[in-house]
Amino acid sequence: MKKENLVEAVMKAASLATKKQAHDVVEAVLDTVTKSLSRGEEVALTGFGTFRVVKSAARAGVNPKTGQKIQIPASIKPKFKAGKALKEAVK
Repeated sequence: MKKENLVEAVMKAASLATKKQAHDVVEAVLDTVTKSLSRGEEVALTGFGTFRVVKSAARAGVNPKTGQKIQIPASIKPKFKAGKALKEAVK
């Protein structure tokens, strides 16, 4: 499912009059999750899952193309853990 399909599904499920309204709703949700994660906050949606930020330490690696050893810097990444209801629905 692409974003456009999600907008259409939200429009039908929420009985919204226009795609623009549904698009605004989807954008607002995604923007809120993004801003919360950028502040280091966790976003927990009961039954769906939890979005959080994890820190990875710097480590040594190897460039697979050249075989040269490289240093991979520390980074911060978003992570999602599916909730029980989502896991059950996918089975």
